[in-house]
Amino acid sequence: QVQLVESGGGLVQAGGSLRLSCAASGLPFSTYVMSWFRQAPGKKREFVATITWSGDSTWYTDSVKGRFTISRDNAKNTVYLQMNSLIAEDTAVYYCAADSGSKWPLAEYGYWGQGTQVTVSS
Repeated sequence: QVQLVESGGGLVQAGGSLRLSCAASGLPFSTYVMSWFRQAPGKKREFVATITWSGDSTWYTDSVKGRFTISRDNAKNTVYLQMNSLIAEDTAVYYCAADSGSKWPLAEYGYWGQGTQVTVSS
């Protein structure tokens, strides 16, 4: 059974930092592209960041560039999202997702975590 479990969310003041983790099990983690998405109240799910199998390439949505950093530790089957200089607009439920890459260049996120809440107070 494939399982993705996010952790590290919470309440933080604007300007603060949080580090989210996503622990994966039941899949060949090192061969999967891993991504983070978020969904704010009343909004559609939004892409945040992605990282390739080897971790040598990353992509970010414009609103988080320079503030967020995605990384992975294949030995621990874990992907991270370091979030710095947080602003109120970052408030959302954050989800991690796994893409086998089999339909490249199309994205196929076959597995999703249950999400972790991030709330930024201003």
